Amino acid sequence: MAQLFNVYPLYDIEPVRAQGSYLWDNNGIRYLDLYGGHAVISVGHTHPRYVQALTDQLHKIQFYSNSVRIPQQQELADKLGELSGHPDYALFLCNSGAEANENALKLASFHTGRKGVVAFTKSFHGRTAGAVAATDNPAIVAPVNATDHVTFLLFNDPDAAMAGITTDTCAVIVEGIQGVGGIQVASDAFLKALRQRCDETGAVLILDSVQCGYGRSGKFFSHQYSGIRADIISMAKGMGNGFPIGGILIAPEFKASYGLLGTTFGGNHLACVAGIAVLDIMREEGLMDNAARIGTYLMDGIRQIGGYKDLRGRGLMIGIEYDFPVEALRHQLLFEHKQFTGVAGKHTIRLLPSLALGTDEADQFLEALENCLLKHRDTATAQS
Repeated sequence: MAQLFNVYPLYDIEPVRAQGSYLWDNNGIRYLDLYGGHAVISVGHTHPRYVQALTDQLHKIQFYSNSVRIPQQQELADKLGELSGHPDYALFLCNSGAEANENALKLASFHTGRKGVVAFTKSFHGRTAGAVAATDNPAIVAPVNATDHVTFLLFNDPDAAMAGITTDTCAVIVEGIQGVGGIQVASDAFLKALRQRCDETGAVLILDSVQCGYGRSGKFFSHQYSGIRADIISMAKGMGNGFPIGGILIAPEFKASYGLLGTTFGGNHLACVAGIAVLDIMREEGLMDNAARIGTYLMDGIRQIGGYKDLRGRGLMIGIEYDFPVEALRHQLLFEHKQFTGVAGKHTIRLLPSLALGTDEADQFLEALENCLLKHRDTATAQS
């Protein structure tokens, strides 16, 4: 039998059907999805409008290259610009978050003529060459990726940013909310310091919104809480609700020339139709407001349960840090209460559900979490 290269440890569950915030496995067991496949499911599984849009497009044309006009690209750009509050920014389309960050860094380097990059502790920007070089995780940086042009500064430290960003800096790349790093929210003071120092030095400010963007925080991009302007914004994950699509929004002062950036599959007909459907659903169903409201509801409920070391996040991007390893807790939530959650490191449960999550589903999670924590405490007491 052919072998698959191991990527993640696998749970012995095979989802075969999904709807809204639920999955069903091949045994007919239903699971509440509070992880959305790494923040990908933005408007809910198999949303009827989304399915219809992709089905209709499949009967027309699925793909052609960027050597011809693809009207769906312009429609996506117009709707994205309007809903995100960036109507004057240009859109470059690709296929993933790593590609988006690669192209953001490349464009910044072309724009400034420099190569120095500033990134931050606990950052994660992707697994391709440039993106992984700017990721603070030596375990996934291969010798071919390692470079001497990336400087890592302390996340959320304005003073370190002011000192570490110089006239040799090409780009500063930062997540508005760190996902893999444990749901660490960038403070307003930190983001404003980055904007100020980039203005002073001519460096390009890249906001990595691959995980924290697309309404997840309660605003379209999480850095909009601070009121700052990014030069380039990278996106993916929730952008296509499961169909691979990524992109960067580029401020108007960047000049384009043919061949500067390019892609084969990026911006194909099906990807654009998926992206358009997501934006239409987000707007018509008020999903950004729902993310803010249900996120507050969840965090209030988690505070009432207590027992955590720290609670972080905005909207439906939530990290619950405990003073014990959480893998057993995650295992309990999955197998005893049929709920998917994620982790960020060894001690933090990560919640990234659909932006359409309702109070009934939130209550199911809160009840399950409380039961699991009670069981954990009883076990710990018995062992002491």
